[in-house]
Amino acid sequence: MKRLLLAGIAAFALAAIPAPPGQAHLLLSANDNKVVLENGVVRILREPQPDTLSIFDLSASPPALRAEIAVPASVVGPPNSVAITPDERLALVTANQRPNPAEPGRLVPGNTMAVIDLAAAPPRILATLPTGAGPAGVSINRAGSMALVANRAEGTVSIFRIHHGQVTPHGKVDIGPVSAEVSHVAFAPDGRHALVTRNGDHMLNVLQIDGERVVKLDREITTGVRPYGLSVAPDGRWAVVANLGRGTGDADTVSLVDLTREPYRVVDTISVGQTPEGVTASPDGRHVAVTVMNGSNKPKDSPFHGPGLVRLLRVEQMRLTMVSEARVGAWAQGAAFAPDGRTLFVGNMVEKDISVLRVGEDGRLSEGGPRLRVSGGSAALGIVQRAGR
Repeated sequence: MKRLLLAGIAAFALAAIPAPPGQAHLLLSANDNKVVLENGVVRILREPQPDTLSIFDLSASPPALRAEIAVPASVVGPPNSVAITPDERLALVTANQRPNPAEPGRLVPGNTMAVIDLAAAPPRILATLPTGAGPAGVSINRAGSMALVANRAEGTVSIFRIHHGQVTPHGKVDIGPVSAEVSHVAFAPDGRHALVTRNGDHMLNVLQIDGERVVKLDREITTGVRPYGLSVAPDGRWAVVANLGRGTGDADTVSLVDLTREPYRVVDTISVGQTPEGVTASPDGRHVAVTVMNGSNKPKDSPFHGPGLVRLLRVEQMRLTMVSEARVGAWAQGAAFAPDGRTLFVGNMVEKDISVLRVGEDGRLSEGGPRLRVSGGSAALGIVQRAGR
């Protein structure tokens, strides 16, 4: 069965030729086929189908699936495990967990990152590179010359050099003990700083970048409970952090970090509901989208069960306010704005698809088209973020 699926994926990829890089805006979905959610219980499959990467062309309407290839992925960790170079020629995908070959139905921390050649027809894995244990969030700087990977099971951030279409390891930065659960790392637009979420001990670290040298500063920023997902505004004025919480049915939060003055600091925190997972800034820096599980990952008879939601927040004068919300799928993960900021995509693990939502000028969310099907649970979304609109 597994061989048949791989053959099918390969055949589809061969038939699907992507638009030339630079002419298409791409949306990528990393899809996990190792785990399923059954009435609030996560089950690990003994003989899973391969994880995949779905590649959509946003210059088509509706977005066109250009290729789908087998690439290791993982729903464990923030839904920030996909990054694309600014020229849309390469993609990086981490897999926080992988099957244990010695014990079917069990997972162990991953230790690799896939480099995908998006310019090839069909797209293909160009290299598989070593990371630290449990690689999770990955980011690429605006210059397209460096990538950083948060190693959740190791307490480090891996550094990678990107040069002439090649990605090579370039060392690590120690962040904290393994118990810190380093989850995501995101560059500031100027490329001279990055922020790191520490899910295990409720804080952010600041990295200073000078050329290819990356150093952790002493500054530790206190956030809400279990900071996880992270996004930096395209103009670099602020960042937002999704505080995952304890999953006990209580309302959780999103924090706003002021990056206009040093030392950086949290200046506002807003309640958004149960378990905010994905968080992303809009291209114009006016809004933040956050996926909220809202109990959709709990048993149906749980008093905390509810439909999956995405909520849109406005950022104004360094304050967060709620603007609108929309229903999405269960166990929703990543969120990504289209380059013009008028469309919002949300990945749904249970339904194995991507919600498409329209963003009005007033920030109101509405249905923006049919959902995009993918071959697995959509665990993370990736898109090149550009300031504008």
